[in-house]
Amino acid sequence: MATPTGRGLLFLVALLGFLGAASGGLGAGASRDDDLLLPYPRARARLARDCTRVRSGSREHESWPPPAASPGAGSPSVRAFVSHFGGRPVAGHLTRVAAPLRTFSVLEPGGSGGCSERRRATVEETARSAGCRVAQNGGFFRMNTGECLGNVVSDGRRVSSSGGLQNAQFGIRRDGTLVTGYLSEEEVLDTENPFVQLLSGVVWLIRNGSIYINESQATECDETQETGSFSKFINVMSARTAVGHDRKGQLVLFHADGQTEQRGVNLWEVAEFLLKLDVVNAINLDGGGSATFVLNGTLASYPSDHCQDNMWRCPRHVSTVVCVHAPSCQPPDCSGHGTCVEGRCVCTGHFWRGSACSELDCGPSNCSGHGLCTETGCHCDAGWMGSNCSEACPLGWHGPGCQRPCQCEHQCPCDPQTGNCSVSRVKQCLRPPEATQKAGELSFFTRRSTGNSWPRRRSRLGTPMTPSRTDPELPRWPVLKDCVVHPDQLLQEGF
Repeated sequence: MATPTGRGLLFLVALLGFLGAASGGLGAGASRDDDLLLPYPRARARLARDCTRVRSGSREHESWPPPAASPGAGSPSVRAFVSHFGGRPVAGHLTRVAAPLRTFSVLEPGGSGGCSERRRATVEETARSAGCRVAQNGGFFRMNTGECLGNVVSDGRRVSSSGGLQNAQFGIRRDGTLVTGYLSEEEVLDTENPFVQLLSGVVWLIRNGSIYINESQATECDETQETGSFSKFINVMSARTAVGHDRKGQLVLFHADGQTEQRGVNLWEVAEFLLKLDVVNAINLDGGGSATFVLNGTLASYPSDHCQDNMWRCPRHVSTVVCVHAPSCQPPDCSGHGTCVEGRCVCTGHFWRGSACSELDCGPSNCSGHGLCTETGCHCDAGWMGSNCSEACPLGWHGPGCQRPCQCEHQCPCDPQTGNCSVSRVKQCLRPPEATQKAGELSFFTRRSTGNSWPRRRSRLGTPMTPSRTDPELPRWPVLKDCVVHPDQLLQEGF
């Protein structure tokens, strides 16, 4: 590097001193909100085109599978750059997130409830309370009311709705799938694989590896913001932010400093820059004076809004914030059935499974198709018992889990499912026991007969068995009375 001349050295020292003083004034006071970059005119509405509210059906969007798990995926990669766009030097930041499902969130302004309360807060305020490692401003909002615009899903909670209006959207579903493009109301409300993070922007910059700005200009709706020509919004130099993903499934955040009509980049330049970085889908987020980049809780960008009380620049109070944080669980409470440990749900109980501890699993046999798996184990259907509901009810018992004794005459067996007493041509059954015994148990007792004590046993049917007179060690057949015992049942019981 060439040695600077004396005059150049003095200029460099003066410049550094000015920048130091300027940075000391950043954030001192409220912003004037004077660098407005808003895509739609206040006085007149754009032609409706495709802007009818779309409640159902499949709209144009791209889905991308989540990235493969890899070591160190919880740490974002942040790159500060100064690049030339059309010969103009522009400073900015590019962030890549390898595990977006667990490390990326859409935050409401100032924390939970910010959209419903129409709050506005600086990115620093929202990021610090949420512990964001990297944070940028997110979607559009109404300057006069603070209303969050478009669809917003924050950590699984839907906090704002577009009502089906078609503007570019970016979101992450529960299984980690990345979604970019236009969504119907039905698709946003999908419960089979719901969105855990979702926000709306204006202009789908890149679709499946190709610039998609012209198509977006013809499609998107006029109710996301106001003030300014949509064509000018696309082509003017200004501060810009964007979100998308690359071919590896990594989430990508883009931020560029600027000031409307004086410095910065237009949307064509943003799209071309992202294409060179292997980004395949991306949407444009709020820009102008809203564009803010915060690193580890500290402002790391140069705002374009002036402060209310002095000559310095101040960050704007904005709406939603996109946040990269330490790995967390989805949902954060592990569906109420586990504990989040370093971004992974550790399920409690013996039968909760899955990444969100939301799936019941009672083992490979899954209750053998004869019961319902619950958090306490298998609840067997009528006629079945056992830990996996694989055992039929023993004779004399019926109902769910075989917990009910038959109430048939003479203690006859009943239908194991309904408890109904059977009647057949045989009309015979075992003599009733002298005491109620649970099915499957054996009991031994003695009884005097003609002065001799003979051991008398019960069968598993609960029926007394009398020793043979010819062979006192062998039991006789059970005495039968009028009721039904199927021959197969006798064989099963060892008769």
